[in-house]
Amino acid sequence: MLWGKIMEPWAIIIGAMAFFGITSNTFKIVNQGEEAIVATFGKFKCKLSPGPHFLIPIVDSVVYRVSLREQVLDVPPQQCITRDNVAITADAVVYWRITDSVKAYYKVQNLTQAMTNLVLTQIRAEMGRLELDETFTARTRVNEVLLRELDEATDPWGVKVTRVELKDIMPAPAVRDSMELQMTAERKKRAAILTSEGEREAAINKAKGQADAQLLAAEAEQKATILRAEGLRQQQVLKAQAIAEAAAILAQKIQEYPESKQALEVLLAMGYLDMGTVVGNSSNSKVMFMDPRNIPATLEGVKAIISDPSA
Repeated sequence: MLWGKIMEPWAIIIGAMAFFGITSNTFKIVNQGEEAIVATFGKFKCKLSPGPHFLIPIVDSVVYRVSLREQVLDVPPQQCITRDNVAITADAVVYWRITDSVKAYYKVQNLTQAMTNLVLTQIRAEMGRLELDETFTARTRVNEVLLRELDEATDPWGVKVTRVELKDIMPAPAVRDSMELQMTAERKKRAAILTSEGEREAAINKAKGQADAQLLAAEAEQKATILRAEGLRQQQVLKAQAIAEAAAILAQKIQEYPESKQALEVLLAMGYLDMGTVVGNSSNSKVMFMDPRNIPATLEGVKAIISDPSA
């Protein structure tokens, strides 16, 4: 009886532990976005969808839990050799998700490591098909090729690759220094070309401006000459008209007042002399030749005009 009393608490404890152990192995809860694989004595039995599930104690066991959500695989940098034998370092990031948990568990061991090695191999192969300059411009094409090849390679594992992106492509330090020198020289060349083109355009524009200015000046001078000639012609016409009108008025006055003939002759002589003074002072005529012997003859001609109004 005493022994039975001593063993009774231990029996309760052992029974409770066995109950909880059996219950924990019997009742399973699968979270949303996950999936579990159940095996019976190591053999695949079924897949568990999200929610509560009851298993047969000792017989059934959950051997694999996996997330069905999209996951990110960060591929570490690795050394690659381009087609023109330049060493570069490239890394990538892969977006993927499991579409068949059974294949992901039974078809491949250590799925993440297998995918990482596969991505590294594909990156190395693609970089080897390109030259150094093409690796910087063909990034989109390389991403598409990697996505297609990785998706085909991982399909037997129950994996869907949704996106592949190359993150960094870094040449070796010596190659980077050479590229920087080349880029500096190219920028200097472009700057020199742009400067020479600018100077050429400036010289052309200056020459055109000077030619246009000379043409405008010539046109302006031509128009001014025409206007001066036209003004001079009109002035001469007006003077001739004034002289004719004055002669007619003088003739009329002489007929009306014959006694003023001598006074008019004196006025005409003075006007003739004044005309010579004006012509001598003109800017267009600097030298004037006048024969004093011709003055009386000129005056006689004027007298004849005045004496004969019909003339």
